Amino acid sequence: MEDLNQSNYSLSASRPAEEQPTEEFSNPLPRAVLRMNSHVLLDGEWKFAHDVEDVGLRDDWALGHAYEHRAHWPGSVEEHLAEARGQQGGATWHDKVVVWYEREFNLPEVAEPQARSLIQLTFGACGYETRVWLNGQLLKTIEGEEVHFGEYTSFSYELDEENLHLVNRLTVRIVDTMDAETPRGKQESHVYKRGGIWYQTYTGAVRSVWLETVERNRLRSRVGVVSVVEDHLVRFNLTLRIHDAGDYLIRLQIFDPLTTDRTAPLATSDFPVRVAAGQWQQRVVLEVPGAELWSPEAPNRYRLVACLVDSEGYAAQIETLFGLRKIEARGRYVYLNNQPTYLDGILYQPGQATLEEMQRHMHAMKALGCNLVRVHIAGVDPRIYNLADELGLLLWVEVPSPHSSTPRSRENHRAELLRLVTLSETHPSIVIWSLYNEDWGAQDIATNPETREYIVETYHFMQIAYPQFLVVDNDGWHHISYTGRLKSDLLTAHLYTPDLTRWKELLDRLVGGEMEGTAAFPLVVGDPFFYRRQVPLIVSEWGGFGFSDYGGPQDAEARTNSIKAFKQELRSRPIAGDVYTQATNIEDERNGLIDPHTGALSVPEDLLASRQLEYLQ
Repeated sequence: MEDLNQSNYSLSASRPAEEQPTEEFSNPLPRAVLRMNSHVLLDGEWKFAHDVEDVGLRDDWALGHAYEHRAHWPGSVEEHLAEARGQQGGATWHDKVVVWYEREFNLPEVAEPQARSLIQLTFGACGYETRVWLNGQLLKTIEGEEVHFGEYTSFSYELDEENLHLVNRLTVRIVDTMDAETPRGKQESHVYKRGGIWYQTYTGAVRSVWLETVERNRLRSRVGVVSVVEDHLVRFNLTLRIHDAGDYLIRLQIFDPLTTDRTAPLATSDFPVRVAAGQWQQRVVLEVPGAELWSPEAPNRYRLVACLVDSEGYAAQIETLFGLRKIEARGRYVYLNNQPTYLDGILYQPGQATLEEMQRHMHAMKALGCNLVRVHIAGVDPRIYNLADELGLLLWVEVPSPHSSTPRSRENHRAELLRLVTLSETHPSIVIWSLYNEDWGAQDIATNPETREYIVETYHFMQIAYPQFLVVDNDGWHHISYTGRLKSDLLTAHLYTPDLTRWKELLDRLVGGEMEGTAAFPLVVGDPFFYRRQVPLIVSEWGGFGFSDYGGPQDAEARTNSIKAFKQELRSRPIAGDVYTQATNIEDERNGLIDPHTGALSVPEDLLASRQLEYLQ
């Protein structure tokens, strides 16, 4: 199995571009884009304190504090509070939690800064609200934030050489609340309390943190990929980080991923740019003649090596794997690479699963015969996206939703969407984005024009800025119609019943265009919408067999037989895809087909694959 997480060479500032090493090593960093440099993980034991009265800022804990406890990073606030209190289970907190972490690191571990380089500190994910100090000095992210908001994506700091010592003290303050206006997914809030489908919180220091040497003038570790398969052109969206204004050259080379010596690129091109200091976005286009497309049946990928070359010929390099693919919703079908493709999907909620467990889950979902995984309103480690690219699993990802509908919740929602999409647009596996699910965070969608206007504007923005994705406005029901045009690339419905006769009736009414009386709420709100198979219809949740509230079959054999029967009814109708609920058990939801720890299946392989249905041609 090929590993994208290869890299970490010696400091690239020590050699010109043509002398870059080619030996590849394991890379433990949670990101898709690789940088050829030295790094050190700061994972492990940290000092820990619960700031119960929230006095740490007032009392300048960043300048010095006596920490009573220790905690392992990465981990959750809930785990660390429980350990500090000597409890076995996860600690509960209400309304607001403030915690502090601190550790030291030695500068020689990451190499001395050089003229062309600096030291960067990156948090793989942390939050919801994070402040960071180095030797008592408050840091700002590369984007200029003294406080970083969000807990699902990475953020970085460039460390000032004047504030670096041989031994350095790193202090982190994390705040989270039960605020229903912040993106929470299915974690509990003031609105939705834990129990049933709402889960305990799992927040804080949830992903690795590391130091690395980076060039002062470089391409950042994010690459967007938009391919148009008809013209063999690939559009790359690059982010330049410049400290020294001047003339630069962006050099792109594309290699077969099995060509380790990189002596014969499939395509190469140079793009001269003149840039001022700051952070800049730049799109460049490269033709890749004869490139094979990426698909679940043939997940072909290519290696991009991108360099920012300065006027002295020095090159700062990044690389990533990418695939060429096209996704389109046209008429009643979803087209992948211009071929109609039925989406055999499954709902996946990773919860508190470890990276290793999530990797087992991905392999298991592939073994079930799925070509689509719907990652349900949760942010996951980017290495899971890498694995989906490799396995050939299509991904339907979603913005972790707020739990209330207000102007502030919409601002937070948009900010979270932009953070997520910016760092995930490298992956050919990601093909669908959901803005909302079942009205969570948009409860007034049927009555509030401002809510609908925000969703419509965001849908239009995604269409223009990220044409490589399909976008669903509000999955399950209450899709928005404007002048009779659906503001969603897919018409989706959540249908739950354990009764096969009732199932057939619901499906017949759905494909017959009945927008009311099929799902729990009307499928469309806003202007009248008349369904005539002009948009793909997807049953994006069904099943739940094993969840007692749904009354489904309890034993594996009965569940298997029900899934076969229900799936056959889906495939005998003009439906574009379906998503079985769900992959693993999680807290109170006991409807999984995969062991959450081992990844073992409780039903036969290929159970969810359409190819198993004999009547299909």
